Amino acid sequence: MKNYKIYSIITIIIWAMAYILTKIGLIYYSPLGLSVFRYIAASIFFLIVILVKKVTLPDFKDIPWFFALGATGFSIYVLTFNIGVQSVSVATSSIIIATTPIFTALIAKVIFNEGIGKIGWSGILIEFIGVVVICLWEGIFSLNTGVLWILISAFSFSIYNILQRKLVNKYTPMQSTAYSIFSGTIILLVFLPKVLPELNNSVWQANVSVIIMGVACSGIAYLLWSKALSLADKTSEISNFLFISPLLTTIMGFFTLSEIPSTGTWIGGAIIFLGIILFERGK
Repeated sequence: MKNYKIYSIITIIIWAMAYILTKIGLIYYSPLGLSVFRYIAASIFFLIVILVKKVTLPDFKDIPWFFALGATGFSIYVLTFNIGVQSVSVATSSIIIATTPIFTALIAKVIFNEGIGKIGWSGILIEFIGVVVICLWEGIFSLNTGVLWILISAFSFSIYNILQRKLVNKYTPMQSTAYSIFSGTIILLVFLPKVLPELNNSVWQANVSVIIMGVACSGIAYLLWSKALSLADKTSEISNFLFISPLLTTIMGFFTLSEIPSTGTWIGGAIIFLGIILFERGK
């Protein structure tokens, strides 16, 4: 097994935990509050890491790129995800996030002119149908805004995947991830005064969830993800590992939250995975 595959699989396992921890955290925190406190924890983790490792500062000209990465891969991604997951199950949310490779491929097609064959386009169309099924079914045949919010987070993370390749050849995975998280946290800190009172209503379980999400899901996992991106030849080789996440998340959601996927999730999920298989064969 290639090294980038190992890093990718470990990352997906950690990220699958994030769906469960987010549900727990949202019991006591607002989506915005959970986002802010999660990335404060992640920034503290990376601050310790770069001080111990004596990591050099980024070039001044690259700072805007890091803010773009911070916004797309962290601030916008986590906030829209937190808003969306309030009204959908962890299984549904993870299936929607699994559409990220499609968004990534479409963006790469526009920017880098990476080819997508007829079979690949068929896969994209089928995935879109699967998303529509989930979107309507979860809303009892009306539009579910939670699904739309998670689609926005998937699109945002796709942009992050593309932008990341701009810097992985110049910076180490640790540098790239750390400075992106710092940038994303700076953006979120604008809202700190608004969410600070939420700490008074939290309990230790919620605080532990925030710390784990910050250190493991946003810190260690993104570090491994950046490493995988630096080792792979194409962005799509890495982003396609996201299809593993729904299975892991569904299992975790069943045993920890007693969530049973709806009929729409099974039907829409099956359609989406059929699209993923076609897309893979059409590459």
